[in-house]
Amino acid sequence: MNDIIIIDGLVKKYGDKTAIDNLNLRIRHGELFGFLGPNGAGKTTTVRCVATLTGYNSGTIIVDGFDIKKDPTEAKNRMGVIQQQISLDKDLTVMENMVSHAMYHMMAKREREGKIKELSDYFGLNEYLEMPVDSLSGGWKKRVAIVCAVLHEPKVLFLDEPTSGLDINARRLLWDVVRSLNRKGTTIFLTTHYIEEAEALCDRVGIIDQGRVIALDEPKKLCDAMGSTAVEYMSEKKTQYRYFQSRDEAKVFVSSLDSEENVLIRNINLEDVFVELTGKSVGAQK
Repeated sequence: MNDIIIIDGLVKKYGDKTAIDNLNLRIRHGELFGFLGPNGAGKTTTVRCVATLTGYNSGTIIVDGFDIKKDPTEAKNRMGVIQQQISLDKDLTVMENMVSHAMYHMMAKREREGKIKELSDYFGLNEYLEMPVDSLSGGWKKRVAIVCAVLHEPKVLFLDEPTSGLDINARRLLWDVVRSLNRKGTTIFLTTHYIEEAEALCDRVGIIDQGRVIALDEPKKLCDAMGSTAVEYMSEKKTQYRYFQSRDEAKVFVSSLDSEENVLIRNINLEDVFVELTGKSVGAQK
């Protein structure tokens, strides 16, 4: 079986509101998959359902061959999760949180000690190991959460907007770790509002809106479906966008404008695809 995550007919409701609407999705073994959508589109809810963090109304979710309702423990053992809201025990030290997570996944003492040292060195956490987690800044807490999530080298790693709130150095460290894990065979399921990250990192990208997947493909293929060249220009005191199959077509259009000032000709990118499909800017409220 080439798919490590299989989602069939997933429905999740909050009262009368349908957050996930009959969603079907396949994530392949070893791929780095990006999940994009406006706020409220269903990205985080999907992750929470698949990662067994919340229930759902109907549908089937299989992770590495295990139905998460029939075999939740086996499914969880194959997952690591980094949520938007950091889920660490604030009453424990950094080290105690790491040990607790390692023991939850039944890692042997020597193995967990080695991994904790390796990852603490990598993320610059050594001087914080004996400090209470609650005394750390948000960025350092995120680093601890990352270590806890990847200690057991999960087969599937869910990253729900993992770089939100991180400084540039921490963000780059995180992506180095993600790439390393992915090269070793870990499947990555990423949600992000940083579309340039998804475009640069992901093998495939899905775009979700109003609880449904409205586009799914490799980033380049999604862009190519719109054309090759974008033109940004000012009209009626706001920036307008037009898309063309070639740069020559774009130049012809630009020559037809009243003014060529404040006009930019560039390659189409994944953000263009996102905005055209959803009609919203990244992070905009529905």
